[in-house]
Amino acid sequence: MSKTEQTIVVSSRNPVKIEAALRGFRKMFPGVHFEAIPVSVPSGVADQPMTDQETLTGALNRVNNACAAHPEADYWIGIEGGVETHDDELAAFAWVVVRSATGIGRARSASFYLPGIVADLVGQGMELGAADDLVFNKSNSKQVSGAIGLLTDNAVDRAQLYEQAVALALVRFKNEALYLQKSLEK
Repeated sequence: MSKTEQTIVVSSRNPVKIEAALRGFRKMFPGVHFEAIPVSVPSGVADQPMTDQETLTGALNRVNNACAAHPEADYWIGIEGGVETHDDELAAFAWVVVRSATGIGRARSASFYLPGIVADLVGQGMELGAADDLVFNKSNSKQVSGAIGLLTDNAVDRAQLYEQAVALALVRFKNEALYLQKSLEK
């Protein structure tokens, strides 16, 4: 990364996702100034992705749609939150996909299990954010602290959860030469 000013197209207008993207990029590339351009693009998946694969597909679709909307940018990022059932419990997580002209980086956030009352509402077809709002008597919590913030009393919030995954998706860009190298020469 040589330019000291870079543009990131964030495939969402959600302030949590924009903040997570900026913090992750700034953490990995502290000498670079990043400008975020939020854009609302379709994920091509359900409003509430219910599997790991559907969630990853949503993040990939968002990043590609963001690239098509603003091809002049330096980076495009898709962040898609999803859930999946494990051992009869519903786990929440997100996939982050970062794209540049030279490649694609992917990472999944940490996951955590949802309380049964929230999981039941999601299982009945409600989006996780709406289920959280109903159970915790909040409004638009997905644009503030998210489920993880509500459940941890903001010891960890949604932006922090996503920020780490953004940084992990950027590993391939921070170490580009290693990722372009095919094998060790013998």
